Amino acid sequence: MENLVNTYAAKLVKAKLGSDAGPCMPLIGGLDDKLVWNRKADETKVLENIFKELNINSLVFLRPAKPYGSLLGFLAKNALNSNGLIQPKDCETRTFLHDLPVIKDFCADQIIRVLKKRKTAIIAPQSPNDDFKGPAIVAHGTVSPEQGFVTVSSVCFASFVKFYTDYLEALQTGKATNDAHDLFDAVLPYIKQEQQPLPDFIRAPFPDEETVYSAIIEAGKKTVEYGLVDSYFGNVSYCCHKTLYISQTGSSLDTLSGCIDPVPLDGSTSAGLTASSELSAHLEIIFRTKCRAILHGHPRFCVILSMDCDPAEKAACCFSNQCHIKCPKKRYVGTTPIVPGEVGTGPTGLCNTLPPALEQSNSAIVYGHGLFTTGKENFSDAFATLMEVENRCYKLYFEKIFQLRPECKARFKNHHPKQ
Repeated sequence: MENLVNTYAAKLVKAKLGSDAGPCMPLIGGLDDKLVWNRKADETKVLENIFKELNINSLVFLRPAKPYGSLLGFLAKNALNSNGLIQPKDCETRTFLHDLPVIKDFCADQIIRVLKKRKTAIIAPQSPNDDFKGPAIVAHGTVSPEQGFVTVSSVCFASFVKFYTDYLEALQTGKATNDAHDLFDAVLPYIKQEQQPLPDFIRAPFPDEETVYSAIIEAGKKTVEYGLVDSYFGNVSYCCHKTLYISQTGSSLDTLSGCIDPVPLDGSTSAGLTASSELSAHLEIIFRTKCRAILHGHPRFCVILSMDCDPAEKAACCFSNQCHIKCPKKRYVGTTPIVPGEVGTGPTGLCNTLPPALEQSNSAIVYGHGLFTTGKENFSDAFATLMEVENRCYKLYFEKIFQLRPECKARFKNHHPKQ
């Protein structure tokens, strides 16, 4: 257990959600034969009480590093002034978190009350003079600290996407507040375009099954390293010798060794039972496009722009509460289509909405969900497209902002002169 709490604390730091020093250091506790923490901290006096009341074996506590902490604090303050809930609309939140309850005191009783119903609690003291400095995220695990790590990562992602989605809509409708303007400007230095050089990948043709596995493991790891997906979301697949090799459901893309399923295209085995929940979509994409490589990530600005809609059209739309599965409008980022769809094989399942789009383009964005890209033979092509589309979405987002707030362009250029 001691190794696990240290491992996931380090992963939060590596993902730039926490820091290795100061108030944003992750704090993780794990209960085996005894309760162990990755470090000493005053907060453990409160957090240890949670173990006594809930059937859990781990807790993750994090004050997110910038910009996530600033964005979460803003959203939490607004939530406390309304119904006490942050309600993002991205796919991860809809299917995994539902909503983010906010409490105003660092109190075991309040945290326990929330964690009995939800995977996480957001702690946001209302007074800046409180001894507890927030905001902070608390998440639990019943099997491993891994569960809390996944939840905390998802909260940070959801907070980022929600703030930037809401801010653009508020500008479009003339409802943006001074506080929102100030925060947007304050975190500009942290919002950078992905500019790393493209990594090298194992090149096809792959001589044997072992090389296929190595290529998938490498592609997953690079997708996480470049910030194009949280490690426990997204998926990777490669088709070779009438078999689709695909990452397993719930697997971490940066540690896929032992977590890849070989699924025969003829359905002759039950290997697909533990495969990604989007297996049916991958199979249909392979069938329709004849590509071999598929990458699915959750790049932040792709997700944000997928939910951007003209306010007048949105007000008149009869599907406004079901945009993610029934959006009737054909929308694009460049040549990349934006399509609705949900996990599964129903009428609005991704296996029905996504493959036709990928017949026309080597990339497609799913509303509120993420980006799928294909490569005819290699992951290098799919990865390059993943980066290209996300960078295009990043630029387009800020172009929209500059049209509505021209004065912001100079501030942006000051912080990012090469962009």
